[in-house]
Parts: sequence; C-alpha cells; structure tokens
Amino acid sequence: MSLDMFLQHCFNALTLGSLYALIAIGYTMVYGILRLINFAHGDILMVGAYFVFFGTFAFGWPWGIAAIMAIAGASLLGVIIERVAYRPLRDAPRISALISAIAVSFFIESLAVVVFTGQPRPVLQPEWLVSEWQVGGLRILRLTAFVPAMTAVLVGILLYIVYRTKPGLAMRAISKDIETTRLLGVRVDNIIAFTFCMGSALAAASGIMWALRYPQVHPYMGIMPGLKAFIAAVFGGIGSIQGAVIGGVALGFVEIMTVAFMPELSGYRDAFAFVLLVLVLLFKPTGLLGERMEEKI
Repeated sequence: MSLDMFLQHCFNALTLGSLYALIAIGYTMVYGILRLINFAHGDILMVGAYFVFFGTFAFGWPWGIAAIMAIAGASLLGVIIERVAYRPLRDAPRISALISAIAVSFFIESLAVVVFTGQPRPVLQPEWLVSEWQVGGLRILRLTAFVPAMTAVLVGILLYIVYRTKPGLAMRAISKDIETTRLLGVRVDNIIAFTFCMGSALAAASGIMWALRYPQVHPYMGIMPGLKAFIAAVFGGIGSIQGAVIGGVALGFVEIMTVAFMPELSGYRDAFAFVLLVLVLLFKPTGLLGERMEEKI
C-alpha cells in the first residue's frame, strides 16, 4: 500500500470516526445522568437527515437553513421523547425504561415508513462540499475535511457548556446524585430535558453529515450507525464525553483500516464493531475512560 493510499484511508477513518463520536456523545450524556441507554437515539439521526431532505427538496431552503431547522426540529423531538416516554418511568425499574426506549425506536421507524415510505431518497449535496483538494497524489474531498472540523467545533461547544456553565454544572451534579441535587433546588426535570435536547441536536448534526457522506436517506438509516456509536461509547467509557470521542474515532479507524489491509473481509465490516464490544465487555467493562459505579441501596 502506498503512502498516499494509506493517508487516504486515514482521512476516511477520521471522517467516519467523527460521525460515530457525535452520535456516541448523545448516548453517553443520557446514560451519565439517567443510567439509561436511549435506543431511539439513532432514529433521531434519521429524522434530522429527513428534515434536511424535505427542507432542500420540498421547501427549497438553502442547505444551511435546512440544516439549522433540522437540528432545531430534532432537538424538540428529543425533548418530547424524554417528556412522554422516559420521565413517567424515572422511578420505575430500569428494565421498564429500557423497554420504553426500544418501543420508541420501533415507533419512530414505523412512523417514518408510513410517512416517508421505505424508498431511499437522494440528498442534495452542496457543491462546495463535493469538490476536491489535490495534494500530491492525495485527493481529499472537502466533505472529508468538513466532517471532522465540524465535529471538533460541536464537541468544543458541548465541553464549554458542560464545564463552564451553570446548566453544565447541574448536569454533572445530577450524574453524581440526582436526589441530593434536587434537594439543593436544581430543577432536575429541566436539566434532563436540556440534556436530551443537546444530545438530539448532536444526533441530528451527525445525521445531516451522514446523509452528505452517503447521499441518501431512508427510515432505517439510523440503526447501524446508532448501534456502532453505542459500541464506541462503551469502548470509550460510557458516561464520559471524552471517552465517547476517543471510542468513536477508534472505531472508525478499526473499521476502515481492517478493510483496507484485509479487503477480503470487507463483507464482515459491521462485525468488527461487535467483536470489539465483546472484547471490551470481557476485559475492561468500564471502557477506556469510564468509572466503576456503585449501586446505592
């Protein structure tokens, strides 16, 4: 393999890993506060991509306006899901919330099939993103550079909110002890809704960029990216934002590089992620940056 080809694979891996990282952050934020795996998270990715599709094709909005509206709509959807499906079960056994999450996921997918049909639809790609840069023998799509750059910006904004603002302080307090935080006067329900809002916004952003990278949308497009992002969150240490980023990028490199060096295994590409999950659960269940949590009795 030539150096140019290797670097090309590295750029592709970084792009894919950045998308996994954005989705994984949504999983890890919700789990960090509620100890809940939001299995509807991947479907919010799909909804965000559909919002962009209809914004550009049906309403003729500029791509940037459609993306902003898609993120806003998906954020609202995340808040509604939390209010309707999760908040009433907050004091119920965890299995109840888990079943509710799975039910919400199936409901969104089925509703999307009814409303949008199951037919894949093409997504409009802005011209400035599909042009290439030529660097020696290396050809880099602007989209390949745009995705990691936008991911870095969004993660930076998120880290600022979490570690430099009062809502972020409240989120971290809830993740440690929700009842004590409530006694201190924090509006826990509002903070949890805000967490779902931010996680859904990141999922929508990743869905938009996923649809640009693989330019089509369909009702089941969020299933596999959502599952792989969950694996990335577990690998990095679910509950850790930095761990989700590391896990997402690492998973992107594992996928791309394994296929690059062993092309005969390309048909098993999705299986690599699940093998990684099994290995992590066997040898380091807390992930790279995760912390062991003790149950309070």
